[in-house]
Amino acid sequence: MSLVSNAIWAAAPTTTRGQPTPLSSDPKGERIAYASGKSVFLRSIDDPAVSRQYTQHTTQTTVARFAPSGFYVASGDVSGTVKVWDCVGEGGTRGDYHIIAGRINDLAWDGDSQRIIAVGDGKERFGHCITADSGNSVGEISGHSSQINTVSIRQQRPLRAATGSDDTSLVFYHGAPFKFNTSLRGQHNRFVFGTAFAPDGSVFASVGADRRIWLYDGRTGEAKVQIGEGVHTGSIFGISWAKDSKQFVTASADQTVRIWDPEAGKAIQAWRMGEEGTPSIPDQQVGVVWPSGRSDGLIISVDLDGNLNYLVSGTPSPTKVVRGHQKNVTAAGISGSTFFTGSYDGRVLAWDIPTGFAEKIDGDSHSNYVAGFTASDSKSEAQVFSVGWDDTFRSISVPNKIFTGDVGSLGSQPKGIATTQGLVLVASSDSISIYSEGQKAGSTPVKYSPTSIAASGSMVAVGGDDKLVHIYTLSAKTLKETGTELRRATAPISALSFSASGDKLAAGANNGKIFVFETSGEWKIVTDRWSAHTARVTAIAWNSSEELAASGSLDTNVFVWSIKEPGKRIKALNAHKDGVTGVAWDKFGRVLSTGGDASIKVWKVEGWE
Repeated sequence: MSLVSNAIWAAAPTTTRGQPTPLSSDPKGERIAYASGKSVFLRSIDDPAVSRQYTQHTTQTTVARFAPSGFYVASGDVSGTVKVWDCVGEGGTRGDYHIIAGRINDLAWDGDSQRIIAVGDGKERFGHCITADSGNSVGEISGHSSQINTVSIRQQRPLRAATGSDDTSLVFYHGAPFKFNTSLRGQHNRFVFGTAFAPDGSVFASVGADRRIWLYDGRTGEAKVQIGEGVHTGSIFGISWAKDSKQFVTASADQTVRIWDPEAGKAIQAWRMGEEGTPSIPDQQVGVVWPSGRSDGLIISVDLDGNLNYLVSGTPSPTKVVRGHQKNVTAAGISGSTFFTGSYDGRVLAWDIPTGFAEKIDGDSHSNYVAGFTASDSKSEAQVFSVGWDDTFRSISVPNKIFTGDVGSLGSQPKGIATTQGLVLVASSDSISIYSEGQKAGSTPVKYSPTSIAASGSMVAVGGDDKLVHIYTLSAKTLKETGTELRRATAPISALSFSASGDKLAAGANNGKIFVFETSGEWKIVTDRWSAHTARVTAIAWNSSEELAASGSLDTNVFVWSIKEPGKRIKALNAHKDGVTGVAWDKFGRVLSTGGDASIKVWKVEGWE
């Protein structure tokens, strides 16, 4: 019996305004690598729902680069650590090296996949060159007076390298071992954000905040020519060469991605993201990669929102936009074949479960932390309702993927949301409010602090920080206390879930324990043996047969439990870095989970029917 990872719908690249976001592709052009949160994701280009996650960094990751061999990835983080790991086999870490006392901004491999130059914002030094297998020093990265933003290594012998810095200069190195050769000054007058050698090593280019593009001799480092003066109207954050070395592509804060012909010195194609003539900060293009090994000429850029734009020569707009969350997912809900997720920054996405493709919900979204989703039980219209810590309650049209309205201010922070009998119930710190057709229909004050809420038919269960589950009946848009208080938990209640028929209620607590009750008659305990979690239970969901339930916890684990065999469980340990925040069952009998790593994972349940 096991939970088998069926798919990872990866988080979006982490972006920072005013900083480049490096993207890297493998030599075959099949996958791209990028940093997101404390993880690195390797994502299939042709099937973005297929990803691989590397989770061994303990701080925010910043950059990941495939080795030219295609067998390894080097990744860096804000602590100055570089990890080299296997990207073909088991994903084990091959090397763990502390390079500088500060953020790693960029990495580059030599053509033999043996040496790595890592650069960034250190204290004693701004970069270093090491061997990938042992971390031994093979050169000094010197000549800059401020943080280094970018590095590139010539893939042929004689080995050469170039770095660009906030001090507006480039430094050219001879190797190996790499030694300072020339300081290139005067070409740029603001931060240098990108540099890249052409694949044939004949030339390299640099771009920066001054919107300039410079070309240099790949063997001598001599500055040759500036091209494209005045074409880009914003900082240029990224540059990547085509595999034939005859063209390169740039990404800019002016919302454009441009292909350049260096021989002619001009742009031959441009894509502009967002509406024409309307400046849009989220549409700023902060990174780009031209995957080698492909015959279709595909280019992938990333914007400030973390969206991956698929660009093909001859088409005026992206052929595909791959979306994901940049911040930890804080809420999840399911409606038919659509999985809704909301994150800490208020971003709400609708995932098509069969394809794993996400769409952003249009309209006026939450401004911050999304606290909960619930699907309407109305047969006439497929709707999902959401609440957030901006103290608002909103409705979403499932078919149209759009917010259909801000139902209004809640007046206080929501603790949970549920639907039944065409009504929406919202638990807040001191009351349970009832909404009907977008209007507040009533409110029931409570003497405890609600933590969670669930509803089925006329039954409403509310968990409290008093360690009790309070049971109400719903009649004529009015909540009535039944006097029933379920008293098995020894810690505050944190999650509640009714089975589909309403026959069972599962209650999870802050200490990781889960209790299941029969809802008929005297609310007898069904089992109290679901107790493997070691931290707060954040979510519980029943499958359609009502025999299995999935749970997620801050302990990072996802468990599937059985009513028939309560002493057994199947598990996905370390399912989500920084904790699991949501679970759901899809119509294929798979478990969907969300977490603090901003990803969505799909689990196949094996061994229990």
